[in-house]
Amino acid sequence: MKKNSFYKGSSAFWYLILFGFLLTYTPVPAKTILRQIQYLPQQSQVSGTITDGISPLAGVTIFIKGTPKTAVSDYNGKYALTASPNDILAFTYIGFATVTVPVAGRLVINIRMQEDATALREVKINAGYYSVKESERTGSIAKITSKDIEKQPVTNVLAAMQGRMAGVNITQTTGTPGGGFDIQIRGQNSLRAEGNAPLYIIDGVPYSSDPIGSNFTATIFPTTTSPLNSISPDAIDSIEILKDADATAIYGSRGANGVVLITTKKGKKGKTQCTVNASTGVGQVTRFMKLMDTKQYLSMRAQAFKNDGFTQYPDWAYDINGNWDQNRYTDWQKVLTGGTAQITELQGTFSGGSESTQFLLGGNHHIETTVFPGDFKYKKGGVNLNINHTSENKKFRLTLSTNYTVQDNDQPSFDFTVDSRRLSPNAPALYDKEGTLNWENGTWVNPLSNLYGVYKSRINDLVANTVLSYKILPSLEIKSSFGYSDTHSRETRIAPSTVYNPAYGLGPEYSALFVSNIARRSWIAEPQIAYKTEFGQGELNALLGSTFQQQLADRLTEYGVGFTSNSLIYDLASASSRSVVLSDQIVYKYQAFFGRLNYNWKKRYFLNLTGRRDGSSRFGPSHQFANFGAVGAAWLFSKENFIMDNPVISFGKLRASYGTTGNDQIGDYQFLNTYTSSAGIYQGTVGLHPSRLYNPDFGWETNRKLEVALEVGFLQDRIFLTAAMYRNSSSNQLVGIPMPGTTGFTFMQANLDATVQNKGYEFTLLTHNFRNDTFKWITNFNLTVSRNKLLEFPGLDGSVYKEQYRIGEPLNIKLAYHYTGIDAQTGLYQFEDVNRDGQITFPDDKQTVVDLNPKFFGGLQNQLNYKRWSLDFLFQFVKQQNLAFTMGNAGTMSNQPASLTDSWQQPGDNAHYQIYTAGANAGALNTQSQYESSDAAIVDASFIRLKNISLTYDLPLHEKITQCRISLQSQNLLVITPYDDGDPEFSGLGYLPPLRVITAGIQLTF
Repeated sequence: MKKNSFYKGSSAFWYLILFGFLLTYTPVPAKTILRQIQYLPQQSQVSGTITDGISPLAGVTIFIKGTPKTAVSDYNGKYALTASPNDILAFTYIGFATVTVPVAGRLVINIRMQEDATALREVKINAGYYSVKESERTGSIAKITSKDIEKQPVTNVLAAMQGRMAGVNITQTTGTPGGGFDIQIRGQNSLRAEGNAPLYIIDGVPYSSDPIGSNFTATIFPTTTSPLNSISPDAIDSIEILKDADATAIYGSRGANGVVLITTKKGKKGKTQCTVNASTGVGQVTRFMKLMDTKQYLSMRAQAFKNDGFTQYPDWAYDINGNWDQNRYTDWQKVLTGGTAQITELQGTFSGGSESTQFLLGGNHHIETTVFPGDFKYKKGGVNLNINHTSENKKFRLTLSTNYTVQDNDQPSFDFTVDSRRLSPNAPALYDKEGTLNWENGTWVNPLSNLYGVYKSRINDLVANTVLSYKILPSLEIKSSFGYSDTHSRETRIAPSTVYNPAYGLGPEYSALFVSNIARRSWIAEPQIAYKTEFGQGELNALLGSTFQQQLADRLTEYGVGFTSNSLIYDLASASSRSVVLSDQIVYKYQAFFGRLNYNWKKRYFLNLTGRRDGSSRFGPSHQFANFGAVGAAWLFSKENFIMDNPVISFGKLRASYGTTGNDQIGDYQFLNTYTSSAGIYQGTVGLHPSRLYNPDFGWETNRKLEVALEVGFLQDRIFLTAAMYRNSSSNQLVGIPMPGTTGFTFMQANLDATVQNKGYEFTLLTHNFRNDTFKWITNFNLTVSRNKLLEFPGLDGSVYKEQYRIGEPLNIKLAYHYTGIDAQTGLYQFEDVNRDGQITFPDDKQTVVDLNPKFFGGLQNQLNYKRWSLDFLFQFVKQQNLAFTMGNAGTMSNQPASLTDSWQQPGDNAHYQIYTAGANAGALNTQSQYESSDAAIVDASFIRLKNISLTYDLPLHEKITQCRISLQSQNLLVITPYDDGDPEFSGLGYLPPLRVITAGIQLTF
């Protein structure tokens, strides 16, 4: 890729701002001012209150027709502006019909506005580089606003999106604070798990989806932490999800897996207001497994030894041979994961401004403890600033957005969830009489010893963006966006000698420290020019722009062991032995040129063409650039004469799109010959060894997207239905081609002519069920039915992927043994002998395909308002199957689900589970292992979850307080599921599931 050059330093940037402000100055002759004063009609202040019949409306725009004079209602619905007796006031508000009222000499004018569902079609949707009216968009864009987000007690905005958007499947990977989320927009496109992340854009700045942190250090998390932990949900105004080719092609390769556009809150004109939100709450595990009690457990153990032929219990069977109390019972799930997390949130904003300049300054602070034993906390705080300025002549605009967040996470090194399920119910007490950890004479490993192993993380994150625009002509505008992001992460995990039984005599010379440091800095510049013109009954919009981006990442992961004292354990230099696990610096450069051409005729027929030429430093010289584009079309058939006056159909649109996007999410320098420092030292010198083969011929993955959709509104849009069909085909897959061991390399990065298809149907239904002067009820329903399929994979049977994928099946599958039952004579599990060779072997007999993708998913939301009360609740539902949580061989020194009491004991038994063994029955151990890899271990994990419920009440207002609102909110309050092994969303993983959170809060506006 050619290196782009820019002006050095920041002087050019400040000269551009200065030039823009000079353009804003519009001199007014003195004679004109005198003339205006001389003929000014008699003015009086007109004021009043605006409501929707139930509650005050804040943010209503009031203007005097024919003049630029405007005002905005406050949080109490009150407004005031100066007008003459002959003026006409107009009141406008999104979602409500415009009201016009003559002043007629009145000083007080109270307004009641009527909700107008059809007005919502005129709302502008953020499409990234441009905005478009909801009724006129040709692409597939889903949206949620701050009104939905602020009702949910979450720390990551991805949690607020669950169940609210068709085609967007989000799974929380852990309930531990600061953990991660998996998000898929219309399925999995790439064979590589790391190649399916969407593009995140915060206020126009691309935010890397690369994980923050290292799994080598953060063992408490099943996956790395989510990058969106770094932005507070309180600071977000709206989120748009771009899904189809028409919406994403303008982002080229970066939009292959969808685009998540995050817009932070902006200031509004009006008097300066201060809003303070404070809330406190608790979090707990939603569901525990039903495990054996002491009596059931000891009965299982006794039967296991009997089955194995033991006549007396061995010395190591402490739980049953009398060493441990036979009458003791501890519910370890409640002891180790049944605590109560305390959650405290404080957030405040100052906002206001004049007609030309508005500002918003916000801050937030969040503290959350855990359900684990010990004093562990997750703390997050940040500030956000937004400034908007428009010149007096409305030609120059300046927008500045900045968000800075600090996360400080202190957690145990390991998740206690697995221990809480496997510990014997009669295991000893945690502490002895002196209050120290009880090791019961070395007969067990005290689970609380893991509390000495601590994981700490500190992440500092800055995202800033400046947008400058100037209207050269009414139809021609130039604009440029400048963005910068800076992320620093430091993680440490310690394993001090105190985690071991003191009887072993292990000192600090066995203590270990793991350290990971990541610094990621990125800048982007995007100059653009937009042109808009009308001719005849048509309108043309054109956009041209370019992108220049660079990201620099430094990573260093180190390991140290052996300290003179545990008090020095956080000082890596004090370790007697140190090693570098990872050390690299990565530069990623990206540039593109993009364009959009939109034409509509009679506001009825719409054609949208988008294109982008991308260049990425991740490919070889001959494949660095690629072209992507899309075409979208829409027909507003409700504006045709044959249906325009239809009393039933109030809106109708048919839209379709087709196009291509790409993917370069493969990591950097994959095409180059690379070398890595050797761990060995020869004659005092660290050597190098080759780590990757040169391959300049691999290029972009390509994703072809097709969509057809119908949008229909009935009865003045009181019922609004959207139905969409999509089909995405991702080819030219970037994978590692396995290499023979004799080459010295495990694989070579290359393109594989494999094709993955995602096909599905999306439905959304919005209904305005009821409305009168005191009560209104709105329902929002969404449903997604999706199918993922591997269409092609040349040479699959001869590759290392032959036991991972199947042609015609989804990517997310599990190849399993087929379970056929229990042998009534031996009591052992039986499986299908696929190749009929008389024995069950891997991989020949492990050929049953199990689909782990959701069959369908969605959500049902209801919003009810009665006078000052508001109730909002969302049910999330998923139809899926997943892995059961298994705990090894029944009969060994590990607790088991209570259902395993129904086990085989003697010939002829018809039981659900095989014979118990204490570990001496090799046949039972082998079949248990096969059982855990069979379709018998795949269970129905479907669920209906009361994902969110929010109840608010607007208190009668005090003179100095314009708004006082109290709220009660809950997340994950209730779940209905046939899954017996804990939380169904998280089945089979053995990590802490998402918590049930209940909070109470108050909001004051001054």
